[in-house]
Amino acid sequence: MVVMIVATMVSVPLELATAQAAVAGQLAILERPGARTTDLAGAVVWLDARGVAASAATRGQIVMESRQYVPRVRIVPAGSAVAFPNQDPFRHNVFSKAGPSEFDLGLYARGETKEARVERPGVYPVFCNIHAQMVAFIVAVPTPYVAQPSPDGRFSIAGVPAGTYTLHAWHDRAGDQTREIRVGAEGLADVNVQLDARGYRFVQHKNKFGQEYAKAGRDRY
Repeated sequence: MVVMIVATMVSVPLELATAQAAVAGQLAILERPGARTTDLAGAVVWLDARGVAASAATRGQIVMESRQYVPRVRIVPAGSAVAFPNQDPFRHNVFSKAGPSEFDLGLYARGETKEARVERPGVYPVFCNIHAQMVAFIVAVPTPYVAQPSPDGRFSIAGVPAGTYTLHAWHDRAGDQTREIRVGAEGLADVNVQLDARGYRFVQHKNKFGQEYAKAGRDRY
């Protein structure tokens, strides 16, 4: 996998920086021959650096409706709680077992809401123990400098002080790529980020017990 960052500005230590500007650019995903990228808006780009204060914890929300999680990707500051209101006329069981920590909210019905707290930074894949097609991702970041690209891959992170940062670019089909960049007082424009999803192959996740999902009767709840 490859991440290409174009950066020509002179580094200024964060503790001495007063100017703030934007870091903007274009994200693209390398695909297998014949495949088209239609999900650039599902990527997340953030800047991390020693001495940067994280945003205060907050409450995010991912709604369950029509056997889907909406939105599919939710960004929150590390330490935040994420609520999962059930708007379907049957029960769901929200769980995550593959992120920095695990949670299992158990079965609950329409009109009920439960929440999970994501204390540690990282990506938390979220599934439903009843409906195998339900997939979402909580991206908990330790920084206020974060953005999602537009559908054409353009992104912009505002209010970035001059300094040296680790740029993270994540997409669920291409993983988390990092690269050091230097931001000057006037910011950075035309930052090119290229992720590589050519090795991605869909693999159905297991339920919370590590077993295959039943093929029949899974919607009876």
